[in-house]
Amino acid sequence: MTSTATTPAATALVPAARRGRTPLGSRLVSGLGGTLVRLFLVVVGLFWLMPTVGLLLSSLRSPRDMAESGWWTVLTEPSRLTFESYADLLGNGDITGSLVNTLLITVPATLLVVVIGALAGYAFAWMEFPGRDWWFLGVVGLIVVPVQVALLPIAELFGDLGLFGSIAGVVLFHTGFGLPFAVFLLRNFFAEIPRELLEAARLDGAGELRLFTRVVLPLGGPAVASLGIFQFLWVWNDMLVALVFADSGSQPITVALQTQVRQFGNNIDVLAPGAFLSMVIPLAVFFAFQRQFVSGVMAGAVK
Repeated sequence: MTSTATTPAATALVPAARRGRTPLGSRLVSGLGGTLVRLFLVVVGLFWLMPTVGLLLSSLRSPRDMAESGWWTVLTEPSRLTFESYADLLGNGDITGSLVNTLLITVPATLLVVVIGALAGYAFAWMEFPGRDWWFLGVVGLIVVPVQVALLPIAELFGDLGLFGSIAGVVLFHTGFGLPFAVFLLRNFFAEIPRELLEAARLDGAGELRLFTRVVLPLGGPAVASLGIFQFLWVWNDMLVALVFADSGSQPITVALQTQVRQFGNNIDVLAPGAFLSMVIPLAVFFAFQRQFVSGVMAGAVK
């Protein structure tokens, strides 16, 4: 009786032989499928960016050209692009002042939410105090409260306190409504930090503040960056809260552009560059912190 032994070399050649016997049609379909998917994603991306590109080109055209033809005609006549609209924008005190007001509202509202949310998230995750779980449930319950429900009561409160119509009032409103989600997000992220790491830091003599700044914050950097991006975009693009709580001297860019449309419907030479600036700044912030944002999302997904 003769036995046939299979050598390792012969075993290694089996998958290669099988791959060689793969039908040519199947391989073509597989490669074509990947190409079609990439082509589809490119087309979707181009359609997604088309409004932004159209607004940019419109802001670089003269009012007469915009009245005579669409923005796509500039692709055949790029020499007609001009920065006159941006010069008019810089000469419009309402628009430039509203851009400054937007920064004065967005930056403090974002920093306050991130700092207070991080401190509260650490406290709910790793500090023991009476009623901790019940307090956290109360914070989570505040997430579902609609902004529209609190507009009138808080407007009356701010009127009594002298904050109505001021930048500080808008900042406080955004901070109050941004904190519940911030505390919920950061508490859940901080709670996933290994307990052994914190206990080792405590054995080395680290207090709560040092533990928070030297251990927890560096590990929770992606989550903090993600929260900061979300809060910045939400406050920058908000118009409802600003319409209620801001006056003509504290209105952000969203309200200023809406006012320009209502009063000067043909003032396109100011509206187009103003709208593009109001859109490109949050886009720049997002792309600047894109890596931290993706890291935070992926870390949350893995955990």
